[in-house]
Amino acid sequence: MSENVTLDLKGAVATVTLSRPERRNSLSDAMLTDLSRAFTELRDDDTTRVVIVTGAPPVFSAGADAPHARAKTDEERRRLFTEKKSQFRRLFERAQTALENLEQATICMVNGHAVGGGWGLTLACDFRFAAAEAQFWIPEVDLGVPLGIASTTRFIRFVGPARAKEIIMGCHRYSAAEAQALGLVTRVVPGAELASAVHDYTAHLLKKPFRPLAEVKARINAISANGIPVINAMTEGFLDRG
Repeated sequence: MSENVTLDLKGAVATVTLSRPERRNSLSDAMLTDLSRAFTELRDDDTTRVVIVTGAPPVFSAGADAPHARAKTDEERRRLFTEKKSQFRRLFERAQTALENLEQATICMVNGHAVGGGWGLTLACDFRFAAAEAQFWIPEVDLGVPLGIASTTRFIRFVGPARAKEIIMGCHRYSAAEAQALGLVTRVVPGAELASAVHDYTAHLLKKPFRPLAEVKARINAISANGIPVINAMTEGFLDRG
């Protein structure tokens, strides 16, 4: 699809690969734009039923490819971050939201470290399969900048405010097993078995009728984002239909 992102279509399965291995698949503006374009293309593709998101080895993504990450002082980081944050956050949130809102079931194949925005991107998928060797962490505070609101919101949805503070403010590195214990990874397997495990689960999902699967996904996402009132509204709708 581009030098930043590849889109491979095979039958009912699409694989989107972050493809900047020389930059450890860091999320540049161009890559985020290409990711949004890929997810928009898949949104309108009625033949695809499962979408796999992964990174070109050896990592999943090193996070934001932003100038503030390479600054030498806190003052320089803050200045560069302020100049850059609006555009990067807009592009990142657009890609993250487009991925989360796909009707197709989505599986993130975390084949290596997922850092900062890279970890945040995994949270937009329905399922996260990780290599046992993968590590996860949010380094933004150590770099002198705050984590973006989109990823912060998703961490709170997944683990609650207290645990989100520990992850984001503490900048601790989590093993794949630790991330799974927190509910942030679906399944952990040895790296050599990761592709096979994702393939098997993809085949499992493909056996399901697509429309009910898509509707259940949309309802779960809506309830997660908006809370109990959505449940009540849905219940009233079911009662109205008898």
